[in-house]
Amino acid sequence: MFYPYLVTPFVAWFVAGSIKFVINSLITKKAATHLIGYGGLPSNHSTIVCSMATLIGLREGFNNPAFGVAITLAFIVILDAASLRKQVGKHASALNQLARHDNLIAPQLRERMGHTPLEIAAGVVVGVLIAIAINHFA
Repeated sequence: MFYPYLVTPFVAWFVAGSIKFVINSLITKKAATHLIGYGGLPSNHSTIVCSMATLIGLREGFNNPAFGVAITLAFIVILDAASLRKQVGKHASALNQLARHDNLIAPQLRERMGHTPLEIAAGVVVGVLIAIAINHFA
């Protein structure tokens, strides 16, 4: 069984989420449980897909078709994190403002959805480093 392929995305998700929690907690000066989820540094999505793409490249070769598929998937996920989900967050913000303005009783929509280029770059770096570490030790 090729357990590194199974373990890598979970380790990437956990490490990125832990880093994000620590950073947010330092910024807010309290446990930032309310900020767990989408958005923030590093991007969980970028970390996960880049860790797997890197692991495939390291183990199967960067010339392997599986690496090409993994890079394609990573590219799509990163574009989505940077653009589409960012727009969803802007829409949520506008809807929240309308609800407040009209004194509507409505649940607050989550506005922090997408990622900045820095958050994505940090996710890519964390993902690559995790894959290198797992490949080295597995």
